[in-house]
Amino acid sequence: MVADGGPRHILVVDDSESTREVLRRNLEAEGFVVLSASNVPDALRLLEDTRMDLVITDVKMPKVSGLDLVRHVRENLRNTEVMVITGYPNIDGAVQAIKTGATDYLIKPFTDEELLDAVRQALGRLDMRKVDMNEPRKLAPQHGLLGESKAIREVFEQIERASRTRAIVLITGESGTGKELVARAIHYQSERATAPFVPINCGAIPHDLMESEMFGHVKGSFTGATGSRSGFFMTAEGGTVFLDEIGETSHAMQVKLLRVLQDKEVRMVGASRQTKVNVRIIVATNKDLAKLVREGAFREDLYFRINVIAIHLPPLRDRDSDVLLLANYFAAKFAGELDCQIPRFTDSVMQIFKNYSWPGNVRELENVVQRLIVMTDNEVVDVPDLPSLMRYSASDEALDLTRSLDQVETEYIRNVLASVGGNKTKAAQILRIDRKTLRTKMAPSEKEF
Repeated sequence: MVADGGPRHILVVDDSESTREVLRRNLEAEGFVVLSASNVPDALRLLEDTRMDLVITDVKMPKVSGLDLVRHVRENLRNTEVMVITGYPNIDGAVQAIKTGATDYLIKPFTDEELLDAVRQALGRLDMRKVDMNEPRKLAPQHGLLGESKAIREVFEQIERASRTRAIVLITGESGTGKELVARAIHYQSERATAPFVPINCGAIPHDLMESEMFGHVKGSFTGATGSRSGFFMTAEGGTVFLDEIGETSHAMQVKLLRVLQDKEVRMVGASRQTKVNVRIIVATNKDLAKLVREGAFREDLYFRINVIAIHLPPLRDRDSDVLLLANYFAAKFAGELDCQIPRFTDSVMQIFKNYSWPGNVRELENVVQRLIVMTDNEVVDVPDLPSLMRYSASDEALDLTRSLDQVETEYIRNVLASVGGNKTKAAQILRIDRKTLRTKMAPSEKEF
């Protein structure tokens, strides 16, 4: 089995030479690099000199137990998995091995397929857990960008190309994917890096104030204009204007934006002449602008004007291992802010992170991890610590969505009555209704009570 960085290294530790030879032969046939040791001291010396992805150890060995080796690996080697094999199976031994830190417990004799399945599962857990934060990455972490997946690496390449041009950039993607971070990365890697970066949320500005905010106004141009004021475009002179959620702009503002893009001039509200501006435009949206054009909600000429360099940000669910990378990054970030120990996510939590759809994307993941760091005092974050919507619920499986509201209400009343031994007074208090209402609601099935 070959990983991205080359073949996986496995250390086999067993005082039986025949067992070591069988394991070595079977694992090497699958492409693993296998080293072996007949005792724990020799294994420790090998671990000092060679990075191992997985340690497979027997439990009963002379002088130093295999469980001591398990404990050593768990407490000293962050990026190494460990599994136990034994020819003396018992419940206590299995429990002790798991408590010590082994992730698998194989009983001799086992088949070749059982061995390989256990090895693959162990290495899979390692891939989920292993994050080397010191590894150089092709990204700009100072702008908040982080990722290793193919999808996000393509975005990094597009950022580099866009930063070398002066063309308008259209960034698309779901909410929470980091569109403003991409815009900032383009700006700060461009020739305009020393000039202002001015972000504008088009959806947050009232339509009647949009023109004044964008282009500024002169004194006396409208009620309350007690002085002249430069707009966002003039404030960003020499730099970049980032128009976020451009799909929220009105038709009237779209016409004015189109003229700015064509003529590189703005007219302050109440002014008699245009003012030249030297700014780069980056726009973003979480909407399908082409669809809005077809529906008449967005100007076609403006769409073609802004759709020069298009960068699409993939949703987090399509970024593979980036979920785990980001989870660990945010954990370290928030633990540092609180000056507390960075908690470890269990394998089950990381599996849930990988499988969850993340409708809020990176922003949602960041918020979830921040909550876990703030609200969890344990050194290990486990499944019960997660928000309820991310945990399995047997009640969800049992919920019959074909029932009417009356049926659901009746069943709930029955459950409340059963919980108080049929005492209708107590049930009415819990339900916050009077006894008469309770009787009315239960009338169709009163005989059952």
